[in-house]
Amino acid sequence: MSQQKFIDSKRVKFWIKKILWRHIIGAFVVSFSLFPLVWMASAAFDVTGQLSTQQLIPLHHGLDNFVQLFSNKEKPFLTWARNSLIIAFSAAALQTAIGALAAYSLSRHRFKGRKLTLTTIIIVQMFPQLLAATTLFLIVNSLGNTFPLLGLGHQLPLILLFGGTALGVNTWMLKGFFDTIPSEIDEAATIDGASHLMIFTKIIIPLAVPVFVVISLLSVIGILNEYLITSVILGLDGKNMTVAVGLQQFIYGQYGKNWGPFAAGALLATVPVLTLFIFLQKYLVSGLVSGSTKG
Repeated sequence: MSQQKFIDSKRVKFWIKKILWRHIIGAFVVSFSLFPLVWMASAAFDVTGQLSTQQLIPLHHGLDNFVQLFSNKEKPFLTWARNSLIIAFSAAALQTAIGALAAYSLSRHRFKGRKLTLTTIIIVQMFPQLLAATTLFLIVNSLGNTFPLLGLGHQLPLILLFGGTALGVNTWMLKGFFDTIPSEIDEAATIDGASHLMIFTKIIIPLAVPVFVVISLLSVIGILNEYLITSVILGLDGKNMTVAVGLQQFIYGQYGKNWGPFAAGALLATVPVLTLFIFLQKYLVSGLVSGSTKG
């Protein structure tokens, strides 16, 4: 019995020294990450709609904020959500397609200026979008005089702008993944008579599905949360705004801030992202670590 107690005490000490602290850190990280979401959900169901009296568990709870969110004709939340999804998914698909083509060329072909191109792409990404806001406004405004669909207040120019926003980062990520695919596969397919387009579409794309999923998901999240460029290009017309820009209308101004509907809309805006994470989670781990084993 004494030997068994000694073994049990050693196990307890080992668990405390080696495992317990990991559980504590994990619980802290999870709590720290979930607290903003829990607080936002609490504010969404708090019918008072006041941050000064906000509590983690609201005393007066109900669905009034959601009713006000959907019944306000001057602030059409469903229209904003539709605009956000159209712009986000269209721009994400464009980003992924352009990045994949550029990364395949930089990974498989050797040409003069290749290293300079890679360096230039990553350097351009160092500059924030704020520096380009005025320039983009002037360009789109000028294009609108000739091509109305490419002018201010339309979704098409915003989709095109977002299509090139993360091109540098996406190209680098995809190139790193393409470098891990043996070039012998391309050579064997070329001997069998396959063109570069067939190799890319029939061989490379199926192998690169995980990293495509990660890039597309990150692009969608970034575009859904983008405020500055979206507000500059689309303006403040209620029917053209996205969720990120439109919800700001509930708390705009010195008086009459409606934090309740704002929190309700923000909570509903997380549903598409959470849904994507749930359905695409099997690709995320392999996609995030892809390209890390070979430069």
